Parts: sequence; C-alpha cells; structure tokens
Amino acid sequence: MATKIKKWDTAEHLRDSKEIDAYLQASFAENDEQQIIRALDNAVRAQGMLDVARKTGRDRAGLYRALSGKKDPRLSTIIKVANACGGRIVYVPK
Repeated sequence: MATKIKKWDTAEHLRDSKEIDAYLQASFAENDEQQIIRALDNAVRAQGMLDVARKTGRDRAGLYRALSGKKDPRLSTIIKVANACGGRIVYVPK
C-alpha cells in the first residue's frame, strides 16, 4: 500500500496574528527576496486572500499573481500587503 504524502502548506499552520508576525519577521530577517515573497503569500493565504485583497485595494487574482513568485511584485504591493497583515516595512541599518 502506497503512503499518501500531502504537500506542506505553511499557510495552514499560521494560526493567529502573533504567529504570522513572528513568521514574517523571521522571513524578512533572511534578506532573501524570494523567501519574503513566499512568506507574504503564506501570510496572506492564512488570513484569507479575499480579505487581504480588499484591504490592499487589489483584486484577488492580481494579488495571487503578485505573490506567485513568478515575477517581482511592485514595492507598493509589498507595502500594502505588509500593512494588511498588520505590519510595515522599515529600514534598519546594519
């Protein structure tokens, strides 16, 4: 009998805003743009794509495309998504 394996989906394991905040903070600290985009995608899906799309003023499909990892989202999109997730983008000197 074959073992069924389910693909890991981080969004399913982010249960509340504290976990999402910690996850995003750790992801941004890695300073890896692809990791940041994946983390924002996971956070948005954990909170509900439609709800975040409304908060950002974007349509759901556009938000999916922006966070798909297939292209670089605009900085304005990243700022809006961070705000919708309860955070903000700041510059921190090394």
